[in-house]
Amino acid sequence: MKRLLWLGVGLAIGALVVRAVSKRAQAYTPRGMAAAARDSGANLVDSLRDFVDDVRDGMHEREQELQTAFAEGFVFEDELDDAYADELTDEFDEVRADPAKAGAPDPAGQRGHRTPPEDTDR
Repeated sequence: MKRLLWLGVGLAIGALVVRAVSKRAQAYTPRGMAAAARDSGANLVDSLRDFVDDVRDGMHEREQELQTAFAEGFVFEDELDDAYADELTDEFDEVRADPAKAGAPDPAGQRGHRTPPEDTDR
């Protein structure tokens, strides 16, 4: 009777092990890899949709706050102090007058234009 009991336990454990190993092996077949890629792609799309929904909710909430503040006559203060704003304006005017001072490309130049390399073989 003991032998029959241990035979049954061994068969049950063996069946469970074979089932687990076959599931793992199936994951490495082309069909299993395609299913895993499909599932991860679907999860990525779902995560992206959730993120976009959260951003839209935040935008609508902020828009309501701004509309309420505007309706109540609230005036938003500039976060820049006047001296800093004047300094930025002066720097912008200098760069606009002479782009070479800031190391910026000439705005009148062609976009994407490259000078040909110099011939060093001569």
